[in-house]
Amino acid sequence: MITDIYNWQNQAEQYFIEENYLQAAQLYEQAIAIESNTISYYWHLGLLMLLQGQEAEAQMTWMLPMTEADEEQLPIWINELVKFLRIEAERRETLGEYSLAWLIRQHIREINPSYINNLLQILILSIKLQKFEEIDDVNEWGLIESLKAKEDIEINTELLIQVLKELLNTVPLHPINLNLIEASLSYFSNPHQCFSILLPAALKIGHTLRQPLLAACLLELHLRLEPDNVEVLRHLAIFYQDARNYSQGIETARLCYSLSEGLADKIFALHLLLRGLMSAGGYWQEICTTCEELKTVFKQFIEAQPILLEEGRILRLLTPSFAIPHIKDAPAEFRAIHNKVAEIFNNDIQALAQSEGKNYARQIINHQSLKTHPKKLKIGYVSYALRNHSVGWLARWLFQHHNRDKFDIHTYFVNYTLVNDYIQEWYLSQAGKARQLGMNGLEIADQIYQDEIDILIDLDSITLDITSEVMALKPAPIQVTWLGWDASGIPAIDYFIADPYVLPNDAQDYYTEKIWRLPQTYIAVDGFEVGVPTLRRDDLDIPMDAVVYLSAQRGYKRHPETTKWQMQIIKQVPNSYFLIKGLSEEETIKRFFYQIAEEEGVDCSRLRFLPQVHLESVHRANLGIADIVLDTFPYNGATTTLETLWMGIPLVTRVGEQFAARNSYTMMMNAGITEGIAWTDEEYIEWGVRLGKDEALRQQVTLKLKASRQTAPLWNGKQFTREMEKAYEQMWQRYIEGK
Repeated sequence: MITDIYNWQNQAEQYFIEENYLQAAQLYEQAIAIESNTISYYWHLGLLMLLQGQEAEAQMTWMLPMTEADEEQLPIWINELVKFLRIEAERRETLGEYSLAWLIRQHIREINPSYINNLLQILILSIKLQKFEEIDDVNEWGLIESLKAKEDIEINTELLIQVLKELLNTVPLHPINLNLIEASLSYFSNPHQCFSILLPAALKIGHTLRQPLLAACLLELHLRLEPDNVEVLRHLAIFYQDARNYSQGIETARLCYSLSEGLADKIFALHLLLRGLMSAGGYWQEICTTCEELKTVFKQFIEAQPILLEEGRILRLLTPSFAIPHIKDAPAEFRAIHNKVAEIFNNDIQALAQSEGKNYARQIINHQSLKTHPKKLKIGYVSYALRNHSVGWLARWLFQHHNRDKFDIHTYFVNYTLVNDYIQEWYLSQAGKARQLGMNGLEIADQIYQDEIDILIDLDSITLDITSEVMALKPAPIQVTWLGWDASGIPAIDYFIADPYVLPNDAQDYYTEKIWRLPQTYIAVDGFEVGVPTLRRDDLDIPMDAVVYLSAQRGYKRHPETTKWQMQIIKQVPNSYFLIKGLSEEETIKRFFYQIAEEEGVDCSRLRFLPQVHLESVHRANLGIADIVLDTFPYNGATTTLETLWMGIPLVTRVGEQFAARNSYTMMMNAGITEGIAWTDEEYIEWGVRLGKDEALRQQVTLKLKASRQTAPLWNGKQFTREMEKAYEQMWQRYIEGK
């Protein structure tokens, strides 16, 4: 029997520390037998039973004295028990014993379900222990209702903020997040505290995880605290547009422009507006007005030459140029403006890097040593698009056929996606040394520099600001742009890969990069995966003997002048139909085509609008429904042109002066086809009508295209790779010779 309270409690504590819970429990049972009215003994005994896995017995032990309590005592005893268990849970958390802490806190929740700070701690522990099923139950806890009520609750706001950060970082797509953040808005000490949590999470959700609608919902919550936060509105406009909510994206971009003060901010706001208008398709009058405004602000910016030592504002300078070549084929005029902006971008990025102590200059090279002892060249590819993307589809053959004995391949995945993407997985297997990176340009440049890359190939050009930043930092001695778009104009880039056709002979006059022309084609593929078609003529109410024209391009490329030519072709070819496909705002693009059809005297019943399909292989198979494909101008197809030619379908294209207006031309030349290449607007219409009326000519072109698969440079990825590798070796030779 226990006679010395001090000694037995010391002994019980010693057993507890030694995790001899059974012996400790026996001492407390003896103590209760002697002093049954000492409530704290029940608290200790219940905890000891819980730690032995006897949860039901623990609960019964804690509740036993409660049955004898009066109305005044009961809440006091409950608070004492909760405090006792909380202290033990905190001790376990300090020791890193998260499973035990989680178990104890779950029982605190049973005893006091409305104890908010405990619920928040359970969430943090559930995340640490990856017990994500617990997060699913949050709605049943009453946590969100209590946060919204804000009455008679004591809450640790720092703990609440920590929970939001942990949830957004660990389970960013969990449906509880929006409700919990909405309920928590009033607990932020200031809007910036909310901004610093929600914006990075929205960027990850919208861009990396490809959930723009959810990202938009997140930013909409922040606007309740700060309705005129321009930075939030900028990203919100992008997410609306990416989620194909074009009208809201356009309105938000207009609001951004009205709130923008500096020239750099106005440039980007105009870009966002153009991005929305052109993605939707059909807003042609506003597109032209906005584009002229953009060029005006660009000129003002160039004249002012502001120094922007703020990374976000610098990064927003180049992407706005993307829209202009879609509207007008005037490369000399376009590049005169764009190259100056690119130079400012380049200088400001380098100044920013220097201010942060970054220096990517290489040691002075011993040219004679390199000549005497040739090295295995380290080739680096940097891109965000090595995934289910046009660049991802087209660059595969270069990676597949690279001579790994002569070249050491490194690949830098910008904004590496965490979603399933089998093209991305393919690249990881072919990438040599793969670096799965985020969206920090300086960190990416650091990695490239540390890897001592000799020749760095940019596959994004100005389509991604982060990649432009990396190239401007010059982490490799030789830098090249290929495939992703036209040349970026960044002075730190040495070469732009082209061929004899895709740029006119005088193009070097207005390019800052040295144009490196491969002998035949700047792109080649070994072929495409083709699935099972889902389109049939009878499903579209098109007669089997009809002539079917097709145009499959996104809204960005829909130019009214080209659409007029297409309608004139349809009008002149009896029993012809026009199929229209591509990402755009459905009702707007229909109005756009219907209006031009009526103006040109074409019955709108001859137009068909096709839905998007999820698989690229099915999209290619569905091209087979067409007799002739009509290209866009002044911005041609690229991947779509290659797919059309691979499927053996005649194509009509209008050749212009700029890179984007000559893609189809070089591809047709490298497939051995000249039928359908138009050098004037009139020739475009003539070729369209001729191919529509002359079935024998169409069959002849189809046979030539199918035969070209065995002989044409366009379909010889291995030969193309050898030519690219030869170019790399020649670039390196020029470099070591100091040229």
